[in-house]
Amino acid sequence: MRTFGLILASVTMAVLSAQAAAEPIALQVDWSKPVAMSKAVATLQVVVNPGLARGGKFHDVAFKALKDIQADEVRYVPWLPYPRQGVAELEPPTSEGTSWDFTLLDPTLEDFMAATAGHPVVLNFSTMPAWLWQTDKPVTYPKDPDRAFWDYTQGTRIKDPTYRQAADYYARLLAWYTKGGFTDEHGKFHASKHHYKVAYWEVLNEVDSEHHWTPQEYTKFYDVVTAAMRKVQPDLKFVAIASAAPRTESAMFEYFLNPKNHAPGTPLDFISYHFYATPSPGQPMEANQYTFFDQADGFLSATRYIEQIKHRLSPETKTSLNELGSILASDDDSNSGAPAVDEPKDYWNLSGALYAYLYAKTAALGIDVVGESQLVGYPTQYPSVSMINYHTNAPNARYWVLKLLKDNFGPGDQLVATASSSSAVFTQGFVTGHGRKLLLVNKRQTPQTVKLDQAGATISYVAPSTGDHAPGIRNSGAEVTLEPFEVAVVSFN
Repeated sequence: MRTFGLILASVTMAVLSAQAAAEPIALQVDWSKPVAMSKAVATLQVVVNPGLARGGKFHDVAFKALKDIQADEVRYVPWLPYPRQGVAELEPPTSEGTSWDFTLLDPTLEDFMAATAGHPVVLNFSTMPAWLWQTDKPVTYPKDPDRAFWDYTQGTRIKDPTYRQAADYYARLLAWYTKGGFTDEHGKFHASKHHYKVAYWEVLNEVDSEHHWTPQEYTKFYDVVTAAMRKVQPDLKFVAIASAAPRTESAMFEYFLNPKNHAPGTPLDFISYHFYATPSPGQPMEANQYTFFDQADGFLSATRYIEQIKHRLSPETKTSLNELGSILASDDDSNSGAPAVDEPKDYWNLSGALYAYLYAKTAALGIDVVGESQLVGYPTQYPSVSMINYHTNAPNARYWVLKLLKDNFGPGDQLVATASSSSAVFTQGFVTGHGRKLLLVNKRQTPQTVKLDQAGATISYVAPSTGDHAPGIRNSGAEVTLEPFEVAVVSFN
């Protein structure tokens, strides 16, 4: 009898659990109770690589996608794996001349500026010439500009501790793109056809890992470089730090954000820092769906802490989270030349759902720029970070989630008090200039049914069923069933 009773109890619990699971998720939205005013600009970063070059496999579709999204403050980064595509002076000046050469740098930047015309952009030529640094022997690099080289940023001590040499490099780089040219170290003028308007310049990238700057070194470097660049363009604004590991870099933020540690008149316009969800090797999607959002919550805790430091020391400084995304462990193998493996089924949707979650959460924290990373990746170039499906050569779900958010939300929106009866679905209500909208994010790999407080709404959504296509549109009843990792915007009539 005892065994039978245990079996009966187990069956009863299973039935009750199934019934509970079948109950629609209840949402509580108080449209009359604002909790925050959004400043969040939804945007992305473009990292230079051979796939984006003219004639590259992804060039046409990527720049069309960039133009179509019409985003502000897109971050453009010629980064370290391709020195010939990111460094304008690869060899030190000699008595005979200089090595300034923009042949490979200009075309991609020109296409970027054309695609973002009419919108403010952020330039970050983050990779400094290797010859500026003390190294055991001169740093060599591949003759092939398309061959990745991950060991270019060697050295932790700069040759010129006044930083004047580096400042002159960046001032000339800025003048090339904004003033029609510059005068080099030997007094020779190099003419360009460029007179671009550059709104922001980010000073280096992930300074906690690239060259391992101390807070004191980076702060002095920032002061010297920005002073030189403001002589070229007085109204240029700057972004600083770009931390790879903000949770461990409180000393950097404490020191840099204290105006007492800067030269008088130095602008502290923006700080920036990054987050990627990074599951351990071999972790299945069944676990990724929890890991991604758990790690995101850890990052949000760090964000709150950093923002407290900022508001205490430099409250007028803004914040850009300009690299948000996810990186699978297999990317490290692919980057090292190992055979690439495909991302798991529904991975692009999970990564898109992660960005949507972070956008709403950081908007509530008063973050100014929320940037998804990155436009193009492919095997050997962080494939799991791509917003272009490198198999189909079409924008994937990560891109379409960004566009969905950018088209529906923005600065000036009011976030209202919102709650969900289940942690499986995140929701946030927004009162926008176009009416009341509800963001729904299914954080799980299984369908979830949500009960709305009214029928007759229009739903725009990105889900596995929409694939590499624009968001779908459907009308809702009182209940809505979300596909795995679906991101939906409910617009109420």
